[in-house]
Amino acid sequence: MQKSPHRTVVAMLTPSSNTVVEPYTSALAWPLFPAVSIHFGRFRVTRIAIDGNSDQQFALQPILHATELLMDAKPDIVAWNGTSASWLGFETDDRLCATIRERFNVKATSAILSLNRLIQQLGVRRLGLVTPYTEDVQQQIIANYHAIGVETVGESHSGRSDNFSFSEVTEDEIAAMCRQVAQSRPDAIVILCTNMRGPLVAAELERELGIPVLDSVSFTLWGCLKETGVSMTPLRQYGSMFDN
Repeated sequence: MQKSPHRTVVAMLTPSSNTVVEPYTSALAWPLFPAVSIHFGRFRVTRIAIDGNSDQQFALQPILHATELLMDAKPDIVAWNGTSASWLGFETDDRLCATIRERFNVKATSAILSLNRLIQQLGVRRLGLVTPYTEDVQQQIIANYHAIGVETVGESHSGRSDNFSFSEVTEDEIAAMCRQVAQSRPDAIVILCTNMRGPLVAAELERELGIPVLDSVSFTLWGCLKETGVSMTPLRQYGSMFDN
């Protein structure tokens, strides 16, 4: 039986140790329900670092297996709701999404592809970067954005590598990190990690700081809605990105 033509089904892939993506995405998307529904699949990711063991967690086959299960829900789009391409290289998400499109005949995007689209759309050249990551991961992210002409003018990171622990960074801590990097007057601040509890404080920080604050969970949802042509007007309370 085909689903209603008025319903958009969004499928999201998330790390196994992530406790933020599902509840926060569902909270953000609630004003769109039941016209839009969000569904999730997991594959094993427990640690973020610059080494082969960490990188191997993002091998293609486990991701495709999780995608195959999600396809039973007949999604209109599949999104990789993780930020690994920010340090592994943007081309890794290009390849992943191309493979998903070809193999499953479905639209595909990711957190980082959505962010980069938003950065281009907003004309961001000076970036403020907030993450829970270690120094070496942070520096690789900064280098990758430098390579595409986006300079990180302010950054703050928590020095963590255990993926579960990223969700333990409090909203007050995230806000303090954003306020710190705002002093460098970036064009936008990015809260870069889909297991960081930034979605519900981003809009408040935007109003306080007068700078767009782009949260990872939020811009992954933004990317899915953009690709599927869903009106984002009901989500404007969650940040200026939903005006675009």
